[in-house]
Amino acid sequence: MTNNPLQTEFCGMRLASPIVLLSGCVGFGEEYTRVEGFSNADVGAVCLKGTTGGSRLGNPPHRVYETPDGMLNAIGLQNPGVDTVVDEILPGLDFSETRFIANVSGSTVEEYERVTKRFDDSDIDAIEINISCPNVKEGGVAFGNDPDMSARVVAACRAQTSKPLITKLSPNQTNIQENARLCIEAGTDGLSCINTLMGMAIDTATRKPVIGNVQGGLSGPAIKPIALLKVHQVYQVARKHNVPIIGQGGITTVNDAIEFMIAGASAVGIGTALFYDPLVCRKINAGLLDYLQRNALESVAELTGSLQL
Repeated sequence: MTNNPLQTEFCGMRLASPIVLLSGCVGFGEEYTRVEGFSNADVGAVCLKGTTGGSRLGNPPHRVYETPDGMLNAIGLQNPGVDTVVDEILPGLDFSETRFIANVSGSTVEEYERVTKRFDDSDIDAIEINISCPNVKEGGVAFGNDPDMSARVVAACRAQTSKPLITKLSPNQTNIQENARLCIEAGTDGLSCINTLMGMAIDTATRKPVIGNVQGGLSGPAIKPIALLKVHQVYQVARKHNVPIIGQGGITTVNDAIEFMIAGASAVGIGTALFYDPLVCRKINAGLLDYLQRNALESVAELTGSLQL
């Protein structure tokens, strides 16, 4: 056995665990460090909150609503802007504990370029591109729901950085495999799969939408079977190019994490589960070690894509 069977490599980064904390769930990497027993050292990487060119206030309330086995959110990319993140927030992070991944968002291709370029000249370990933002110049359709538009954003970001690029794929599209293929051709080093599914809730007393933005992103266990299938589908494309996947969508237990790795994920993203149990990552790590031992496996990497068909 290696010293740490949980250690894995992702886009050239050495991760101490395959667990990645997902963007929007841990602020800028410091929120959960106030919880007793929580440590960023328990995870392989932390994805920081979605960051735009300038500061944004986000959407009107309500922004969050609990649904059966899930959660709707429409925060709306509330953030202080990339200059504040790079100049004031990154210097306060402990890079000896874990890897930190920036999450780049924008309303135009030019904004994605600008934010990526700013992060390129920083200590950040990698850059995740959130292509699920509406394209304000071209009718408001989310970049990530159109494969060609997705590839344009990836190519634009690729030209601005030599750091590892990870593209976060949207499930709200017809052909996620074609999208993955074009993003790989455009130069992405990794993929994260999936972003939230669009949903809504209605208050029957007022007959108004519960979420101020009308629609929001659905996450949590309710979306896990969909996410698992999407990871399996994307893996068929990505494995030909040795492009690794962060599998995400409703993972709350060690068994969930193992399922995603068997389906093709090299790392697994934890988000909504943190709200219910801030110490869930430690439990998943322990469960993974136990599973590896019981199955005589030397590394979590052996699980990736091991689905028997």
